[in-house]
Amino acid sequence: MPKKTEQKDTQSIQPEQVQQVRISDIHPFKNHPFKVVDDALMQETVDSIMQFGVLNPTIIRPDPGGGYEMVAGHRRLHASGLAGKDTIPAIVRNLTDDEAVILLVAVSYTHLRAHETRHDL
Repeated sequence: MPKKTEQKDTQSIQPEQVQQVRISDIHPFKNHPFKVVDDALMQETVDSIMQFGVLNPTIIRPDPGGGYEMVAGHRRLHASGLAGKDTIPAIVRNLTDDEAVILLVAVSYTHLRAHETRHDL
């Protein structure tokens, strides 16, 4: 007899929504392995945010101690602050420590690969 597959109730699944979150409510991911550097590429990001805003939302997670912890988007957060913004578009996602680390590494790897391609490395 064929195995019965379980179907999810798609009406109960809530899509993630982008929200504007105060920059002052977001703190860096603990033990974030990468540095955010104020270099020419950061200045390009600041200039872009001043002209167009943040085009891709960051991913943050609620911090039990209050506020939010940045998971993906440390450079956008820093650049937004330098650009004088008070808020940043963010997706709030409930993540375990392990899930947050996996997402952080995956997003950082994608960013680094895009950077290498951009500079023909």
